[in-house]
Amino acid sequence: MEGGNALSLLLPIALFIIMLGMGLTLKPADFLSLRYRPVAIIAGVALQLLLLPLLAWLVVTALALPVTLAAGLLIVSFAPGGATSNMISYLCRADTALSISLTAITSLIIPFTLPWLAWFTLEHLLGNGVMVELPLLSTIMKLIMVTLLPVAIGVLINYRWPQICAQLQRPMKILSLVFMCMVVVMISWANRSVLPELMPLLSPAIILLASSAMLLAMLIARYLLRLNTETALTLGIETGIQNAGTALMVTSAILQQPEMSLAVLLYGILMQIPAVLLVIWRNSPASLRAASVDAK
Repeated sequence: MEGGNALSLLLPIALFIIMLGMGLTLKPADFLSLRYRPVAIIAGVALQLLLLPLLAWLVVTALALPVTLAAGLLIVSFAPGGATSNMISYLCRADTALSISLTAITSLIIPFTLPWLAWFTLEHLLGNGVMVELPLLSTIMKLIMVTLLPVAIGVLINYRWPQICAQLQRPMKILSLVFMCMVVVMISWANRSVLPELMPLLSPAIILLASSAMLLAMLIARYLLRLNTETALTLGIETGIQNAGTALMVTSAILQQPEMSLAVLLYGILMQIPAVLLVIWRNSPASLRAASVDAK
């Protein structure tokens, strides 16, 4: 994959800096308070593990996608969370502590759920289901190194030097947004030769899936479960933003299916479109003024 070396170097650095910036905005009390909010935790896990795969099945069936591309989108729907959802929650001024906690929980669950769901999908669509094995220990270690460690460092710095953190929050948010854009551009450029062929076919399905997942999850959280705006935003983001890295490991390294991998890769790129629109809306002057009024 052309440009892969630069991307493999940039991505861990970018994620570390982004997660550090999130940690600078958090305090230990933000995480401790989650024990009093079981509805948000349970809803977040259920929406990611149940709602998105169901929506993905409906979308690939309704649009009659080729079976390999449909399988790729279904497999990425089985891999929730990841640092990207944490970053989007942070940039949207949502509940970042909840987002990080949900990522930690689902990262412990998917090594057990994803292999069976992937097997069922391949057996149903292709008639040759393969049992996928995900390494539990390495998945947990990757989570710790890329997400939990920099967040813990940021929380510690905020605990010791809160005034410095207050001054760093705006520059770190801008830097996080720059890194996010760089990663998307580099992934797109590295795959510029193959993406144009699949864009017309997959783009409508991916945009529909990611957007409807975010919107439906937010509506369920806000109006059915009566959760606050920040929590509803977080659950919407967690539901629509997937861990494309884990899904790519399955489709590329384990299944060795390039066409499935391209579907996963394209989802990883295009899922950013509704996410960026959310970031712009939440940081618009009108939204910031409304948040300031609510805080008073």
